[in-house]
Amino acid sequence: TKSRIHLAQLHFSSIILASYMIYSLLKNANLIGMQQFKVFSILVGLISYTLTSCAQQVAIEDTVEVKRDSTVVIEWNQLADGIDFCETDAPLESIINNSKLTILRIDPSKVDFELFCATDLDKQARTVDDWADSFQLNIVFNAGMYDLANKLVSRGYLKGKDHINNGAIHPTFNSMFAFHPVDTTASNYSIIDLECNPWQSVKSRYKSYAQGLRMLDCDGKPMNWTKRKQSCSMLVAAQDEAGNLFLIFTRSPYLHNEMIGFLQLFPMKLVNAIYLEGGPETSLFVQIGNTTLTRIGSYVSQTYQRDDNDHFWKLPNVIGIKLK
Repeated sequence: TKSRIHLAQLHFSSIILASYMIYSLLKNANLIGMQQFKVFSILVGLISYTLTSCAQQVAIEDTVEVKRDSTVVIEWNQLADGIDFCETDAPLESIINNSKLTILRIDPSKVDFELFCATDLDKQARTVDDWADSFQLNIVFNAGMYDLANKLVSRGYLKGKDHINNGAIHPTFNSMFAFHPVDTTASNYSIIDLECNPWQSVKSRYKSYAQGLRMLDCDGKPMNWTKRKQSCSMLVAAQDEAGNLFLIFTRSPYLHNEMIGFLQLFPMKLVNAIYLEGGPETSLFVQIGNTTLTRIGSYVSQTYQRDDNDHFWKLPNVIGIKLK
């Protein structure tokens, strides 16, 4: 059963109460005339903004548990040999946007993977559709989160065949998207759980790596996050037991642990799920034949509480997929 929480009345009442309390304090302080009015207006505005943010955040975070007898209903539409697409309802309704999951299933034997970094080219970030047009790619998405203080550099380890964007392993990012295998008989990509397979044992198996946060481990067990609760648009990658790559996008904001719950409700078992990006930077672009899919993220509680982002943000690092 889908649930929606409405806090508008509580929000309004809280603002009235806060405004009255502020006015009383100002009156007791004998503030008069324009000085009283200006201070009163500023403080009420700040309280109103804060309560709006908090009410919105609580409305998303104080949701019911994802029911374990629910399932994610998947009906595949083939875009090309080895690439299937589905858009379906999430098991839990968000209070923002359409509560849809966009899912791609990709047979790695039918495609080639490539990492593109602005630091390896012209130092220019691009939107995912620009990356696709510039390098004739069919699918483009975030190669993990980038550093907001140094916007061309990944927050986690990021290495291409002949280029290192960030050579430092992030100590709490325990998942690695890997491709370009040294052994050409191996699968041309893998998502590696660094708790199941320590970095020192796998770092020479592939030539390209993009590091991120775990959401499901190598056995498909949930890696529930204990960080502060924050809901957002997001993009996640995972594998099924046959080795297919799944890309799961939602514009509607969910808690990370809610998304982890959704992944466990897929009709096929998913393992090695990795969080790639969240918020307005989240980008997924697909261009195959006559089909073009543009999936653009927006909302992040606490920092970008808006659902009006209508364009791809420029990204410094992306993973591109091309049909063979």
